[in-house]
Amino acid sequence: MSRLLLALLTLLSFSATAQAPRDLAALVNPLMGTDSKPSLSNGNTYPAIARPWGMNFWLPQTGKMGSGWAYQYSADKLKGFKQTHQPSPWMNDYGQFSVMPITGKLRFEEDDRASWFSHKAEEVTPYYYRVYLADHNITTELTPTERAARFRFTFPQTDSAYVVLDALDKGSHVQVLPKQRRIIGYTTRNSGGVPQNFKNYFILEFDHDFLSTTIYQDKVLDSKLLEATANHTGAVVGFKTRKGEQVQVRVASSFISPEQAERNLGEIGQDNFDTVKEKGRAAWNEQLGRVQVEGGTDAQQRTFYSCLYRSLLFPRKFYELDAQGQPVHYSPYNGQVLPGFLYTDTGFWDTFRCLFPFLNLVYPDVNSQMQAGLVNTYKEGGWLPEWASPGYRDVMVGNNSASVVADAYLKGLRGYDINVLYEAMLKGANAQGPLEAVGRAGASYYNKLGYVPYDVKINENAARTLEYAYDDFAIAQLGQALGRPKKEVALYYKRSQNYRNLFDRQTNLMRGRNQNGTFQTPFNPFKWGDAFTEGNSWHYTWSVFHDVHGLMTLMGGPKPFVAALDTVFTLAPVFDASYYGSVIHEIREMQIADMGNYAHGNQPIQHMVYLYAYAGQPWKTQYWAREVLNRLYLPTPDGYCGDEDNGQTSAWYVFSALGFYPVCPATDQYVLGAPLFPKTTLRLPNGKTITLNAPANSATNRYVQAVRLNGQPYTRNYLSHAALQQGATVDFEMADQPNTSRGIGADDAPYSFSRGKR
Repeated sequence: MSRLLLALLTLLSFSATAQAPRDLAALVNPLMGTDSKPSLSNGNTYPAIARPWGMNFWLPQTGKMGSGWAYQYSADKLKGFKQTHQPSPWMNDYGQFSVMPITGKLRFEEDDRASWFSHKAEEVTPYYYRVYLADHNITTELTPTERAARFRFTFPQTDSAYVVLDALDKGSHVQVLPKQRRIIGYTTRNSGGVPQNFKNYFILEFDHDFLSTTIYQDKVLDSKLLEATANHTGAVVGFKTRKGEQVQVRVASSFISPEQAERNLGEIGQDNFDTVKEKGRAAWNEQLGRVQVEGGTDAQQRTFYSCLYRSLLFPRKFYELDAQGQPVHYSPYNGQVLPGFLYTDTGFWDTFRCLFPFLNLVYPDVNSQMQAGLVNTYKEGGWLPEWASPGYRDVMVGNNSASVVADAYLKGLRGYDINVLYEAMLKGANAQGPLEAVGRAGASYYNKLGYVPYDVKINENAARTLEYAYDDFAIAQLGQALGRPKKEVALYYKRSQNYRNLFDRQTNLMRGRNQNGTFQTPFNPFKWGDAFTEGNSWHYTWSVFHDVHGLMTLMGGPKPFVAALDTVFTLAPVFDASYYGSVIHEIREMQIADMGNYAHGNQPIQHMVYLYAYAGQPWKTQYWAREVLNRLYLPTPDGYCGDEDNGQTSAWYVFSALGFYPVCPATDQYVLGAPLFPKTTLRLPNGKTITLNAPANSATNRYVQAVRLNGQPYTRNYLSHAALQQGATVDFEMADQPNTSRGIGADDAPYSFSRGKR
């Protein structure tokens, strides 16, 4: 072979390798955040084996039936492999059931069937899970589709091989169909948010004939029965296996009907286990591949894609596809089966901040379906949800559905009835719903006084006031875009200034206020809860997303404003937990983080580091954003600094690693920080590309010296969504020292309402 030909072949080989798609799913660690417990959260996550936004997730179960802590990294026994819909351990689960292979004596109870396992014999990816069950000498593998899954159990030689199906307690039904090699049934177990007729219908189809069958009902095993309905039911089917023989099971479920469960089983079709697995890998790589980072450390890349994976799980699909392939859903709001999209399992108090803005930027096609689902929610339940799992749940505060709806439409999402959603926003803004966390608790006080009073027995009143004021801004922004009457729009813009009613000039902080206009006394700015939600005054004072300049003016201008921001980091991590009666885990996570009173493990303060950019000191945003990225996130089981919360805390990392953050959803702007990687490419569904270049980026070069937008010098401390959507190249010149002359002009500051629109 000539040297020229050899060189050509080498070049072609290199080119093919360079252009080969990256296996980004291999960088994801689904165990990130799983080393948690009720008293201390390092994420409070579980390994969700799923498709992006899939209706059903699967997890290896270490916890007891009914426990929200279904998988804890520190556990050493597995009790089953559970289909789960749990968004958070604090919300717990619904529609769950469990599958477990065993050998030896026929057993059913979860502690009896449990097996020791080791993380050294565990493989965890977003789309595939494998583990060795030591007590049973079985290797279990599973790989899901959106509504179905395949299991592969590798047994030893034995005439006592079994697979246990546990339909759980609180009302369940099972039936064994030996000729069809099937187990069918339903589970009703839930933690709330469902109508009386709620059921999750399941179907398991085996590739082996059953050697034996046994039904379980309420503590009794009976080999003569093939069917049972009771508080707690299950089934055990037996096999005789050779060494290394594999028993495979296809599983699916439906919230609609047994017939729909069988239709959902069709998602697998004739695909064997490995084909489903590869399709799962491809599905994750397709979605993860919309954001390609280059450079940085291996740990940074793994953290980034693990966080991106968490950002693409919730809200999950709660719709199924009918015989014609059209979306249809069981409504957790009225119990009917109705056409159209529905998504669920998210709390807007958490996710309005940057998870939904991230979807609007990179996955608007998916969020358009979510918005269509919100239309259906309102039509079926009469209100927009603030926390849905799967229906209305009575937790957290605020009316932040307004932000989620407004930001989507203002960022260009279409294909759903925005006028219905606007009607829903007005209803939610002016009345309390059937639950305290639906609509606005204290709406009559807020609309009359301009705040929710401290002394009228409405808890977390200052937090509600601050969030309602921002939500009013979101309503006004959308109303203006929709051409609503000027008087109506002006009313909500006026209400958006209600944050001013809680500002205490004596302390330069937000403070609860009584009905007669006096401030709450005594006042401890370090007191968690009480007037605030899972935080204190030092955390909530910054919750003026839409008018940072107005807040700055109240504080006396940029200098005292920046001094107050600095103080959050220099304060000792002191706290007053008397409102709760004990130290809640969010407090403990702040205390141990070694970042003063900055509590990144909870949502209210997560935007704070970006506020320096409003005061002409963007280099402090650059410094603190990098500190949080470096110190509070790792691609490990203890990798988060608090509850991950349905993608919000993960999306913070993703946005901040890109180099910008949506401080104020329902505006067009992202506040600039500094990128983490030398290069990032975002591929948008409209065919455009955003390229973020920072070739000199490094651990020491964290400061932005200059920015060029599409080749032109750019001094602003923000980027516009419209400009990014057209395709953009942003070049960052990085160095190890701050540039204190860039981004300091008044016009360089991001949008604030009191400075006027532009």
